[in-house]
Amino acid sequence: MEETARIAVVGAGWWACEFHIPHVLQNPNAELVSAVRLGVDELNHIKNRFNIPHVSENHRDVYSQNPDGVIVSSPHTFHFEHAKTALENGCHVLVEKPMVTETQEAGDLSKMVEQSRKILMTPYGLNHTRYMELAADHIRNGQIGKIKHIILHMSSALMDLFGGEPMLETKNHMYRPAASTWSDPKQAGGYGWGQMTHALAALFFVTDLEPMAVHAIAGISPTGADYFDAGVLRFTQEATGTISGAAGLPKHCPPQLDLKVYGSEGMLLLDVEEGRERLQIRRFDENDTIETMELGEGFGSYSTQESVNRFITLCRGGQARNCGDHVVGSKTVQVLKAMYESISTGNTVKCK
Repeated sequence: MEETARIAVVGAGWWACEFHIPHVLQNPNAELVSAVRLGVDELNHIKNRFNIPHVSENHRDVYSQNPDGVIVSSPHTFHFEHAKTALENGCHVLVEKPMVTETQEAGDLSKMVEQSRKILMTPYGLNHTRYMELAADHIRNGQIGKIKHIILHMSSALMDLFGGEPMLETKNHMYRPAASTWSDPKQAGGYGWGQMTHALAALFFVTDLEPMAVHAIAGISPTGADYFDAGVLRFTQEATGTISGAAGLPKHCPPQLDLKVYGSEGMLLLDVEEGRERLQIRRFDENDTIETMELGEGFGSYSTQESVNRFITLCRGGQARNCGDHVVGSKTVQVLKAMYESISTGNTVKCK
């Protein structure tokens, strides 16, 4: 492996300054060589705070620093442009969720990744956990047989974020989430793009299903973004499914994610709500598997750092499991794009 990975950050806003940049700086195998954001005062602030040698308002300037990998944490609708430019410049890419906001963009990035053999990772924290990898391995090993049906639900305490209000948990952060990114439906704001990406990425990492069509409805926030989502899906393998998401948890409640996958030989249950974590395989022949999950190992162990550390390892030429690759990201975008079109039109929409 190379000794040190040279990392640049494009979109050094709230999330990058609170998580990505500190994680890179804490990794002894990485060097933060450049950061980009808009605003000269803000740039000087992060340059001085994090001791970054090169900063710019133009994302193309980072390539003068010869990065091995680029972390894209810009607003959702800029992900494609910034990730594409990184791949064009021969870099590995960690692009925040959602990977992109258009299915054509997802297809274009996927082709670029496959042709370049570079790594594209979306840092879904739940996917890069022991229990999610176990769940995926059980299904890949045929433990529940052919998949017939899924039930997927996620909920979070984020009515403020998707309602255009300052997110309570960020009051002491260096920067706060921009309402234009999270609560403006014209800028891919809303619970689907902002949170259901996590749940769908878990589904498409754990299973090899391909989405075919979606029919969905939503409850809307004061800004016109979605607070609540409910959808019925058709997948390949003649599988059916339901998905739902809710921003309406009280702030003192831990996030919830439940995934149930029913197959021809049994079912998988994964519940990662803190305090009741479960990963179980229940089979018709009663040859069940009950995995041990420690208290707090679910959402309580959600790590923003693990994905960054794995990305750095991959940038150095090492081995690490990418549980949020371009395939997972593309399927997630297909469902979300069709879901929003269905919400808008009232029709069943094909996933393209």
